[in-house]
Amino acid sequence: MNHQELAREIIKNIGGQENISDLYHCATRLRFTLKNNDKANRNTIEKLEGIIAVTESGGMFQVVIGNNVAPVHDAIIEQTDLGKNQSDSSNDKKGNVFERFIDLLSGIFSPVLGLLAASGLIKGLNFLLGNFGVLDTTSGTYRILAAAGDSFYYFLPILLAITAARKFKVNHFLAVALAGGLIYPDLVNALNAEESLSFLGIPVVLAKYSSTVIPIILAVWVLKYVEGFLKRILHESIRNLLTPFFSLIIMLPLTLIVIGPVAIYTSSLLASGYLYLYNLSPIISGIILGASWQILVMFGLHWGFVPVMLNNITIHGRDSISAMIGPSVAAQTGASLGVFFKTKNKKLKSLSLSAFIAGLLGITEPAVYGVTLKLKRPFIIACITGAIGGGIAGGFGSSAIAVVQKSVLTIPVVAYGMLGYIIAYVFAMVSACILTIIIGFKDEVEEDQSLKQENSIDETSTDQTAIKREIISSPLTGSTRPLSEISDPVFATEAMGKGIAIVPEDGKVYSPIDGTVTMAFPTKHAYGLTTNAGGEILIHIGLDTVKLNGEGFTSYVETGSQVKKGDLVAEFDLEKLKQLGFDITTPIVVTNSNKYLDVLPTNKKQIIQGEETLSLLI
Repeated sequence: MNHQELAREIIKNIGGQENISDLYHCATRLRFTLKNNDKANRNTIEKLEGIIAVTESGGMFQVVIGNNVAPVHDAIIEQTDLGKNQSDSSNDKKGNVFERFIDLLSGIFSPVLGLLAASGLIKGLNFLLGNFGVLDTTSGTYRILAAAGDSFYYFLPILLAITAARKFKVNHFLAVALAGGLIYPDLVNALNAEESLSFLGIPVVLAKYSSTVIPIILAVWVLKYVEGFLKRILHESIRNLLTPFFSLIIMLPLTLIVIGPVAIYTSSLLASGYLYLYNLSPIISGIILGASWQILVMFGLHWGFVPVMLNNITIHGRDSISAMIGPSVAAQTGASLGVFFKTKNKKLKSLSLSAFIAGLLGITEPAVYGVTLKLKRPFIIACITGAIGGGIAGGFGSSAIAVVQKSVLTIPVVAYGMLGYIIAYVFAMVSACILTIIIGFKDEVEEDQSLKQENSIDETSTDQTAIKREIISSPLTGSTRPLSEISDPVFATEAMGKGIAIVPEDGKVYSPIDGTVTMAFPTKHAYGLTTNAGGEILIHIGLDTVKLNGEGFTSYVETGSQVKKGDLVAEFDLEKLKQLGFDITTPIVVTNSNKYLDVLPTNKKQIIQGEETLSLLI
């Protein structure tokens, strides 16, 4: 994969740098916040080599790449000014409050996930080495490894201050200084010694802020408004000095006196509430999480669980959510292996094997988007076996001491109930694989040389046994052009579907099929028709002619009208369109092209209304 070339194609088809408000990446995805999602050519991006899938959720445009996401992200940063301007990017977010909340969480936690996973793995390994007597827990080796694993969690408020500052558009260094104040050694010692402190006579509620999540996020959010207020009222000659001066003097006491205690209390309530629900039935909790986890991941909703997991570890020293969702990852991985053994399609076999390997490392996007979800049954099988595995993990009381990607490498992190977790993990993977092989799926047809030869059969051939054809006649008289040569990128890239373009010689549009008018646009410039056999045809008269709001157009049909081939559908003032400077090139597109083996345009340069213009191969 050429990362630089892929980055260029993504930038071009996402609407250019000017359409990007924000960009960051997690373990497998580029996460764009776009100014206008309609400018992104989703279908074109999905077809690029190296792209697994494209999805929109949580107010973000997400491009799933897999293990190569980091170099592609870096290539995009190199080719644009995003690295310089991200902190000043637009803060306007699309979507409802919930979607914006999910976007906020993903933006804060995504950048630290790799380090979080690595630290968790070190903690898990060190825990095992100490428990089984391989290392003496008082030895230097054990203590240094403990420092390596715990440093991320201990200084978590500082790391989250950086990412939260990025999301809230706050000075990064100011946010870090605020977080550093929360874990300042003298204050930590005062807490341990149970001292009583006050600030200007106001009592300070000392609390443990290392490893916490909610206090620093709330503090940086409030800092956003304090810093913004100070910047507005202070003169520019003293702004750079006095803004951080007053911000820290105001925010650290405010956090220690009000924000911190409220956040700590909220964290305790959250952890207690989850523990209450979990204790009602660990098995049912595991079944629900195991069944739904990959669906939550697909829609980006899993980010809502990350602060809960971290909070559980901070309050209770362990987290059961992490253990109950592990079998879900194993199930998707096993289903991919089942597809590998079952399919006869060489391309799918190669894809499913690489997805299986990635799944073993905890990355399920290649399996979900590239294999199981596309084939449907394997995805459903994986959700069911993941649910059973989650129930098993819940029943054994399996819990993790860190938040990590769920892979074969991170099994040691599930330090409590590890045997039950291993049973659940292996069961989910093996059962998903076996059931996928037994139940099967609709295998993808592999295009071989004989099919290519059949596709090129003479139009007059009477052999109808290999390929059936549906004929679409021309709705216009004029000269033809490939879609790729027209100026509108939506049509030129075949994002709307395959077809042909016609430059009309008169202003009459006729029905190219026997069927139904499924959409007659109020502006009279475009019509959607569906053939009796199910082909969906779009006729778009000219380019950007929607701006005329129907002026110069006359429609003879309405939505729901039944038409015969050759019926007059619409008329338009051809000369007026030319005089106003509109491109009269008219695309005729099969919008459900993926239903057909191929959509073949005529090779005629000039065409008369009623002549064959498109062949739909079934």
